[in-house]
Amino acid sequence: MRVLALLCIAASLAMPVSAAEPGLAGDWVVDLATDPAVPYTQPMQLSLRPGGGVEGSFYNSRIEAGRWKLDRGRVCASFRTSDGVGPYHTSVCLEGEVARGQTWAEHRRFLFNWNAVRAPAAGKVGAE
Repeated sequence: MRVLALLCIAASLAMPVSAAEPGLAGDWVVDLATDPAVPYTQPMQLSLRPGGGVEGSFYNSRIEAGRWKLDRGRVCASFRTSDGVGPYHTSVCLEGEVARGQTWAEHRRFLFNWNAVRAPAAGKVGAE
């Protein structure tokens, strides 16, 4: 019985994230504009790993450590990046088709709330 339980646990850890969970995974365009008249965006790429790990990048910085969780009807992730001077702590949750997040940089003395939309698929031609 114990062996069966251990095999089930091992199999669940080896499985890819289910179709319901990867809604936050993928490529995003993060709106960091402080003035709506002056667009300013940065890329975010998230990979949600089995077991709750997060990999990828944000603002062209590699995610050094992170966790994700599907709970209370939504999927969220928190992770840390760095600018080489200090850490940036980011959290993000998927709300419908929009990712809403915030980033805190204690060494820069700011907390920034932001929204993100899916990045266009590579090679996809926009409507004319």
